[in-house]
Amino acid sequence: MRVLLTGVGTRGDVQPVVALAVEMRRRGHDVRLCVPPNFIAWVGGLGFTATPIGIAMRQPSGAAPAVPPTPEQIRALVEHLARDQFDATASAAEGCDMIVAGGAHQYAARSIAERLGILSVVAVYAPVALPSPDHAPGGEPGGDPESNLRRWQDESRSWNERLLERLNANRERLGLGPLSDVFSHVLGKAPWLATDSVLGPLPSTPGLQVTQTGAWLLPDQAPLVPELEAFLAAGEPPVYIGFGSMPVDPQTGRVVIEAVRAAGRRVVLSQGWAELGLVDDAPDGIAIGDVNQQALFPRVAAVVHHGGAGTTTTAARAGVPQVIVPMFADQPYWASRVRALGLGTSVARGALSAESLLAALEGALDHGVAARAAASAGAVAVDGTTVAADLIERASA
Repeated sequence: MRVLLTGVGTRGDVQPVVALAVEMRRRGHDVRLCVPPNFIAWVGGLGFTATPIGIAMRQPSGAAPAVPPTPEQIRALVEHLARDQFDATASAAEGCDMIVAGGAHQYAARSIAERLGILSVVAVYAPVALPSPDHAPGGEPGGDPESNLRRWQDESRSWNERLLERLNANRERLGLGPLSDVFSHVLGKAPWLATDSVLGPLPSTPGLQVTQTGAWLLPDQAPLVPELEAFLAAGEPPVYIGFGSMPVDPQTGRVVIEAVRAAGRRVVLSQGWAELGLVDDAPDGIAIGDVNQQALFPRVAAVVHHGGAGTTTTAARAGVPQVIVPMFADQPYWASRVRALGLGTSVARGALSAESLLAALEGALDHGVAARAAASAGAVAVDGTTVAADLIERASA
């Protein structure tokens, strides 16, 4: 079969789709990809040809700090993104049997599938992306169920205000009828939840038939660079710190290094999109670029990160305690799950300091927490892409 897999956003949004693409290709299927322009070269290195979709969310190195857009600029950007998704998806989906769209901000996938008369499904990467009385939109689990549902209604109205007119204009171009509610259309009646059932269990979802596949993890066989290997071999396991694609303040590097040193640990600092750097040339620290987390995490004492779904799952699989500094979207949810499972601690972004991070790090390095993280590693499923690929094959049979 021929399947189109589409992902928009940062690497955390795109990599799960690529992981599923690898599994589908392994089974002999014809795979097409839509990914943002800054990931075209990366997926090309994995042997895929991709259609660019959306915008590159990473600023070029050395670029001036972003200025908050005006309301007019936001409206223009949303209009551009909606039309771009429709055009890119329509072009890539010609001749396909199914579209699988990763992430909730997939404005066009189901409309294009409707126009072509093919199957489609949207997969989300966190339970809090699904309307539920168990949580507010993007929030931590819990709270009053009625209040949560009212907030989901507000969320739906917000989506309609931003997107309904624009999506209907694009549907009209395709000869399709108008929508009345954007969010329910984007998700459909039977979305997939691509999370591990232990880390991110399925909430109650009235009106939806959700299938939980497990997390979509891209196997990584890349070796660690010799400099990192030498650093790891030169002493006790260090603390890894990385915030991925998050726009953290450059001074964050100084704060986190101070905390790790106060805990008596060495540090592996991932530069990330913020291009964090070491504060001096002391031998207790090393700065790295992109790295195979699957190879590195089992060799560190703790992982300090932003709480992305992929990093949280990879750290849990490695059996290493975590300290999460959540910033937005689903990250507070993952921080709450790590705390609830006793796999680590968290620090609110607004409260981040050397002192607060030191306290959180000492809590995560506690023998009981570390032992619990190690013992729980085997409970994290590794077959999410296998389950999803099985579902795709059954749907098209």
